[in-house]
Amino acid sequence: MVKHIVTFKLKGSAEERRRYAADFKQALDALPEEIEVLRAIEVGLNDNPAEDWDIVLTATLDKMEDVATYATHPAHVAAAAIISNVKAARACVDYEV
Repeated sequence: MVKHIVTFKLKGSAEERRRYAADFKQALDALPEEIEVLRAIEVGLNDNPAEDWDIVLTATLDKMEDVATYATHPAHVAAAAIISNVKAARACVDYEV
């Protein structure tokens, strides 16, 4: 099993970042029904105003090769487009458990 963990920092006011993050979360939450290799996804929006990062997601897949399938799937690409213009930074870790 592979855990794919990604964090995002967005641009804009706190209200704008929260709105984009919520739209992105809604799109990501729908992905397990559309992407066969995606076993599960958990998306969290940062509630701590003292922190700079806005979104964290943890996706579960069977094998490392599935990460590329997930990343290039049209449904995932469409979800990523929601924040493409407001994404300030992204960090990712993929590991096998």
